[in-house]
Amino acid sequence: MSKFQNKFDQKIWSVVSQIKAGRVMAYGEVARAAGYPRHARMVSKAMSRSPDILPWYRVVRSNRTLAFDEGSDYYKNQVKLLEADGVIVSEGKVIPMESDEDTSLDELLWSVQE
Repeated sequence: MSKFQNKFDQKIWSVVSQIKAGRVMAYGEVARAAGYPRHARMVSKAMSRSPDILPWYRVVRSNRTLAFDEGSDYYKNQVKLLEADGVIVSEGKVIPMESDEDTSLDELLWSVQE
């Protein structure tokens, strides 16, 4: 594993592990939050290399749809896990639950508080 890949992976793992229940992030949002904008396509591979279990199911496409083919076992499993978190999945698209702890996108991505 290259030095870049190791550093990249660890930052991706950190971001994904901090996605709270009931929330989702797109692959591109994860990459940006980790400090690697324009590396969205590498996020999935980095997650698959994690030695720890990550809440992988909270990472979705930028249009908030699931990345798996509808009806596949992976799709069904992701829907089940998201719904257990309180996320509504409607026609393959996720709708996060409402929260009293809503934070701005800037805070989620850059840890900037308004």
